[in-house]
Amino acid sequence: MRKSPFNTILSGLLIAVMTVWLAVPFGMALLWSLVDPSQAWSYPDILPPKLSFERWSLMWDSTSLPIAMFNSYSLAPMAGVGAVLLAMPTAYAFGRLEFKGKAVWQTLVLVPLIMPGFVTAIFFASLLFSMGFFARYPAILVGHVVMLLPYAVRILSVSFSLVRQDVVNAARDLGASPISVFRVAYLPVLKPGIFAAFLIVFILSIEEFALAFVVGSPDFTTIPTILYSYLGYNFIRPNAAVVALILVVPNVILMLILERLLQSANPAGISGKG
Repeated sequence: MRKSPFNTILSGLLIAVMTVWLAVPFGMALLWSLVDPSQAWSYPDILPPKLSFERWSLMWDSTSLPIAMFNSYSLAPMAGVGAVLLAMPTAYAFGRLEFKGKAVWQTLVLVPLIMPGFVTAIFFASLLFSMGFFARYPAILVGHVVMLLPYAVRILSVSFSLVRQDVVNAARDLGASPISVFRVAYLPVLKPGIFAAFLIVFILSIEEFALAFVVGSPDFTTIPTILYSYLGYNFIRPNAAVVALILVVPNVILMLILERLLQSANPAGISGKG
């Protein structure tokens, strides 16, 4: 079947827009990160006069980037696991039960997502400090779980709603224990949603800046706080490019994995067959 000229033009425009929107910024960030410290890149040079990995080495050896990476990549998985576990009961209620005011409660759960990050961070920090809680690492971990919990609740609510009640009833009629019922009837359907919720919280935790800055500053650093420090008053474009790539590239890979996981959710698992 031949494509119409309109579809061909539309596809070409979409590819061009995606190239400008994604490839150009990534390409510029990569070039800036490879600018050799001994020779600056400035107008009218189209390309950097000298490329090297010296900037990466300097960032690793002379800044708190290794500590920031450890903080970010240790906080994120714990925040993901915590958010998924805490979201399960609420998601089950939204996905499987009918009760008065359900739609209102579903909306209220998502309200924190519209709050500005700095507003939430300031009030959360004030609450912690008023309670005498000054340990930054656990405070930021709790903050990430609480702030990102609505994402996990929303994703898992949809997953719970896809579980077929007749499959659950059949497992119970055959004498399956509650654990076996969950493993046979629920888990195959919930698995893609659990992975999706975990990865979403993981990615957003790594990218979160406001809470890490308000609660952790100046001693506790994460990748975003270092990035914003290079984009602020002490603006150093090559250093910012290095940190930006460290922040963005793993998240892009994780998003591709997430997309793969969602596509791999087979209909047989959702229907309870197989």
